[in-house]
Amino acid sequence: MINVGIIGGSGYTGGELIRILLNHPQVTIDFVFSTTRAGKTITLAHPDLLGQTQLEFTGEVNPDVDVVFLCLGHGNSTSFLNGTQFSKATKIIDLSNDFRLHADAGFNEKQFIYGLPELHKEAIKKADTIANPGCFATAIQLGLLPLAKGNGLNDQVHINAVTGSTGAGVKTSATTHFSWRNNNASWYKPFTHQHLSEIGESLASFGNEVGELFFLPNRGNFTRGILATAYTKYKGSVEQAKELYEDFYSAAAFTHISDEPIHLKQVVNTNQCHIHLHKHDEVLLVTSAIDNLLKGASGQAVQNMNLMFDFDEKEGLQLKAGVY
Repeated sequence: MINVGIIGGSGYTGGELIRILLNHPQVTIDFVFSTTRAGKTITLAHPDLLGQTQLEFTGEVNPDVDVVFLCLGHGNSTSFLNGTQFSKATKIIDLSNDFRLHADAGFNEKQFIYGLPELHKEAIKKADTIANPGCFATAIQLGLLPLAKGNGLNDQVHINAVTGSTGAGVKTSATTHFSWRNNNASWYKPFTHQHLSEIGESLASFGNEVGELFFLPNRGNFTRGILATAYTKYKGSVEQAKELYEDFYSAAAFTHISDEPIHLKQVVNTNQCHIHLHKHDEVLLVTSAIDNLLKGASGQAVQNMNLMFDFDEKEGLQLKAGVY
């Protein structure tokens, strides 16, 4: 058994992390830290956990936990770690974007490993500090990594992806409240989304040429999930592409290639990524789907924890989608 601490447990990712870890057979939650809810029961923020826990948020941390998850807003993890000292033995898994890029990975004599298990599994197993990937970045990278390794991304790559409202976080905004989001759709940050940088670094890691990425993110009128489509010119057949993908993900615990077109309900509430390939003339269409809060955030963080502590990679993550 390991003792776990959670920093920033009142948001969507924190709530999903608590839900998973309460049911993880190798974990005891030591504390859930919150500056705004200290002393209040966790179920006030996460009523779906009613009857499952009596834990309360706390304003204090135990510096000697085995692992701490940082579920803070982007830019806040750095300041929190600068002001809070954990033991040298404590492993850190950060869910913000503070340490994802190569230029930001070094911090206070620590080196954060980019926590995409399908790409860096062996490094994650040896790591003490992990930078959990972004949600869009996870869906898009898993859709394109086999092509990058196979030198199949020489041309322009056009990406269109739609995400649920939980991707914007728990704080309300003009584009997340029900009256605006319901029966509506829109794009945002066209061609400039912050996840492009980490996507680009991963795709370039094989040393092959990667064409320009054109990414258009969209807001969907649903709560959870990301459906991403990417297309580019591809010289091989769809059968050759499928062989490439199945070989790349042959040892992947949660990423699977589907013979049939995929949809979001297959993956929502799971740590799965499903991928489908379609060829039209000279263009290969790759579709990938994940749950933005699980494989795109908290589920992947637990997957990384499992690898770091030599647990079964699927421990605590055997979740079934609700397809009906």
